[in-house]
Amino acid sequence: MRIFLVGYMGCGKSTIGRKIAALLGISFVDLDKYIEERYFKSVPLIFAEEGEEGFREKERVSLYEVSQFEDIVVGTGGGAPCFFDNMELMNTSGITIYIAPDTEVLATRLLKSRTVRPLIVGKSREELISFINNALLKRAPFYEKSKIIIRGENNLDPQYVINLIENFSM
Repeated sequence: MRIFLVGYMGCGKSTIGRKIAALLGISFVDLDKYIEERYFKSVPLIFAEEGEEGFREKERVSLYEVSQFEDIVVGTGGGAPCFFDNMELMNTSGITIYIAPDTEVLATRLLKSRTVRPLIVGKSREELISFINNALLKRAPFYEKSKIIIRGENNLDPQYVINLIENFSM
């Protein structure tokens, strides 16, 4: 079983992914952390040294690698589904789930996050909300190709997500 969680940064892919994996007794991989371990550099450093294009190339290679793993939940980076044929790769390799909380929820989470996110560093709340809305206009067509879509959830219940997966798999 392969489960790919997609959605905008801060939507909860890593948090819910770890919980789902634990309940299912399978592994969880945060794709950004996988990239950092594979290339021995942080995501912000890769962005700084190679730009977004260089990062997206590394992300593509890493996504292909993890799509070969068995019994795994993968929390992708927010932009991963939007480049190359990444969304198609995930859909053919496993079950994709788009986690889509409201923009306000995303902004609140991102402002509270301790994670350095190169694309939003230094933005005010208002700038961040506008940035998220603009990004979602571009990214939604990719995210919407997911096999399962969960909208407007502030705190996802892992068992609810597992039930969706089981019902989809039948």
